[in-house]
Amino acid sequence: MTATTPAPLDATAAPRAVIADDERLMREQLRARLAEVWPELQIVAEAKNGLEAVDLVQQHRPDLVFLDIRMPGLTGVDAARQIAQLDIGDDEHLPEIVFITAYDEYAVQAFEQGVADYVLKPAERERLQLTVARIRARLARRGTPEADAQPPVQQLLHALSARLNPNATPRYLEWIQATVGQSIQMIPVAEVLFFISDEKYTRVQTPTVEALIRKPIKELVDELDPAVFWQIHRSTLVNVKAIAGISRDFRGRQIVAIKGHGEKLEVSRSYTHLFKGM
Repeated sequence: MTATTPAPLDATAAPRAVIADDERLMREQLRARLAEVWPELQIVAEAKNGLEAVDLVQQHRPDLVFLDIRMPGLTGVDAARQIAQLDIGDDEHLPEIVFITAYDEYAVQAFEQGVADYVLKPAERERLQLTVARIRARLARRGTPEADAQPPVQQLLHALSARLNPNATPRYLEWIQATVGQSIQMIPVAEVLFFISDEKYTRVQTPTVEALIRKPIKELVDELDPAVFWQIHRSTLVNVKAIAGISRDFRGRQIVAIKGHGEKLEVSRSYTHLFKGM
C-alpha cells in the first residue's frame, strides 16, 4: 500500500471516518446505518483487518475510526494501540475510536467513561445514534479545556486487552539493556525515572545513569506496567513513583517535576487528566 501525504486538517470540513471489519457484510451494514444517522460523515476508506486500518488511518488522518474488536492477525484493540502512537500531528488530531463488537461485556466500564464508544453487531439505529451524539460532542470539544479531562485511550486499551485475554498473564519488562557511554548495561526497570524518545533513540534516565536504547515509546508502552509508567506525552513515559509535583508554565502547560532530578517533563493535552486534582 503506497503512503500518501495527507492534506492539512480543516476544522470546518465534514468529519471523516475509516471502517475496519473483517466481515464485508458488517462493513456495508455499518456504512448504510451511518448514512442514515450521520449523513454528513464521509467514509474515506475501509479495511479488512487491523494492519490495513493502521495504514489507512496514517494515510487519511480521519476524525474517527470504527474498529472491529476481534479481527484476525491484529485485533481492534491492538490496532487502536498502534493508532494512538502514530505520528500524525498534535494529540488532538488523533482519531476518536469506536469499537465494533458483538460482546457488550467487553466494553461497558471503559466505554461508559466516555473514552471511546462502541457499536454492537448488528448496528442498530438507536444505539448508533447515541454513539454518534457522543462522538460529535467530543469532536466539537477538541482543543478546548473540556477535552483535557478525557482519559487517554492507552489505559482503556490495556484494560480491554486484559478482558479479551483473561487467561494471559501480562509479563512486563524488568530489565532494560541500554548503552551507557561505550558500554552496555542492564538497568532495572524499577530504577528508571522516565523515558524520553527522539527520532532515533530513547533516553533512559535513572537517579545516577543516563542511557540510550533504540526501542521507541510506542513499543515501551506495551511492555511496561501501565500502573507504574504513565505516558504523559507521545514521546515521554514517567515512573509514577518518581513524580515530585505538577506545575504550570507561563503558557499554561502542565509540567512534571522529578524527585531528585532537575528534569522538567511537559504533559501534552491528551494526558492532562492524569493530574486532575493534584
